[in-house]
Amino acid sequence: MVGVPFATTQDGVKLSYQVSGQVSGRRPLVMLQGQANDHHWWDPVRADFERDFRTITFDYRGTGESGKPDEPYTTRGFAADVLAVLDELGVERADVYGTSMGGRVAQWLAADHPERVGSLVLGCSSPGGAHGIERDNAVRRSLAQPDRTAAERALLELMYTPGWLATHPGPYHTVGDPGMPSYARRRHLAASAGHDSWDALPSIVAPTLVVHGTDDVFNPAANAPLLAGRIPGAGLRMIEGARHAYFEEFRQVASPLVVEFLTRG
Repeated sequence: MVGVPFATTQDGVKLSYQVSGQVSGRRPLVMLQGQANDHHWWDPVRADFERDFRTITFDYRGTGESGKPDEPYTTRGFAADVLAVLDELGVERADVYGTSMGGRVAQWLAADHPERVGSLVLGCSSPGGAHGIERDNAVRRSLAQPDRTAAERALLELMYTPGWLATHPGPYHTVGDPGMPSYARRRHLAASAGHDSWDALPSIVAPTLVVHGTDDVFNPAANAPLLAGRIPGAGLRMIEGARHAYFEEFRQVASPLVVEFLTRG
């Protein structure tokens, strides 16, 4: 696409990235979205961070304007893709805010490349694997029902409270990139499902804040204290009444607490 900047990975995949916000003395802020979503996930709240940070997002392989190879994806591989974007931009060290699968990607970025990560925020995320708390089977069934309209409604109700949905008719930026090929959706699902960072979490040295909605059953809230307890010195903030998309519906609480954490150092 003409005019869209790209970084190129070691395996030759082109990654579309976006940069906006203030250029200041602070480290840039990398913002990582959830599974099967492009950078538009952050559209409703990005301005909350642009006053203090130069924000960096990118489209995961398989999404947006990025390349879409039909091959296995992993959360660790997505973390390597983040490095390709940072290298393209000449950024040696950045703060990182990852939500949902983006939090899984951020875990690997901080564990494997500690020199590249300043402060770390993990939102509505999980360690995955045998130690992670999986969603209930009833939730799985609601998302897998053959009536696609009903399944999409179920996803929205996992993301947002009924009251918020009643007053916010959309468009919604957290329910998947509509332009993704079906094979890429499957690859993203497998990447998130295959995540297991448990053994690596104690090696994270970045100051870390874990944030989660108390009413999140899509990625169960019980995962938050697991992450916070496994990462040395990590803080934990639970947002009362919030579901999976806490960062959007509860932005008046979530954005200031993340900015305060990232700017205190």
